[in-house]
Amino acid sequence: MQTHELIRHLISDPSYLVSESEALALSGVGNDALFLLFEAAQIRRQERQGDTVFLCSIVNAKSGKCSQDCAFCSQSASHDTGVDIYPLMDEATLFDRGLTMARAGATRFGIVTSGHSLNDAEIDRVCRVVERLRKETDLTICGSLGMLDPKRGQRLLSSGMGRYHHNLETARSHFDAICTTHTYDEDIETVQIAAELGFGVCSGGILGMGEDWAQRVELALTLKDLPGDTIPLNFLTPVAGTRMADRPLLSPLDALKCVALFRIIAPEKRITLCGGREITLKNFQPRLFAAGADGLMVGNYLTTQGRSLDDDLKMVAEAGLTVGEV
Repeated sequence: MQTHELIRHLISDPSYLVSESEALALSGVGNDALFLLFEAAQIRRQERQGDTVFLCSIVNAKSGKCSQDCAFCSQSASHDTGVDIYPLMDEATLFDRGLTMARAGATRFGIVTSGHSLNDAEIDRVCRVVERLRKETDLTICGSLGMLDPKRGQRLLSSGMGRYHHNLETARSHFDAICTTHTYDEDIETVQIAAELGFGVCSGGILGMGEDWAQRVELALTLKDLPGDTIPLNFLTPVAGTRMADRPLLSPLDALKCVALFRIIAPEKRITLCGGREITLKNFQPRLFAAGADGLMVGNYLTTQGRSLDDDLKMVAEAGLTVGEV
């Protein structure tokens, strides 16, 4: 099929799954067909998730001095960015952060730490916080704690942590340009371990790090075939002192096209928009739902500021959507 014909077929048949060659063809559509592509993506969002979006929030529970050399990361010990550096937060602080976000309307709360992985004492502290939050809130608790092994993963699961987050960051073919201190297969192994243990799994990446459209499709196809139900998409926020400091931002329309492609390629997954959406999408943020997104990370990110939670809740309501879990 020609690309325009393919998009019309996607609109008329929401169950149609695109092949790799079709996904690559869709990645090349120009602005003349972009809003048709968004329509196909929105139909798939509504088919799978209805009019419900979820809101997740995170706490930067341990910051800086990461041994990994990820080119985008302000917390890498390889970069001099002036980021705050502190050890794992105490239990009371972590609990209060979760409680605050639950009261604000978040449905998921992620405990995020810098570094390759946590030690046993740190895992124990996280488990105690999770146990208390599960008793006193309705939050779904997610961990983003680096590489995972089965023993520590089981301890986290037993504490009540229901989800694990671990991004691949980019396509395998682009990974060596982003990170050299661990392998792509190590990241995939952590995702698989989390899924095998019974966690709900979030795995996504960052767009705008010098990858081409074919590599964006490659990442989407990889994530489609990995276990897990949620793909978090970030857009690069260039940070002074990192190797990505001078990267230009994606245009708003290119960013929305990325969202639509991921939705069309992986229609069964939830697509949540995370870091970088404010500076990349700008006034186009309300269109992210029409492009296929059904989740938002709200509040602040790891080392960059988000926007007002009230503004995000208003945006959801104005799109005719409701907050909840499916």
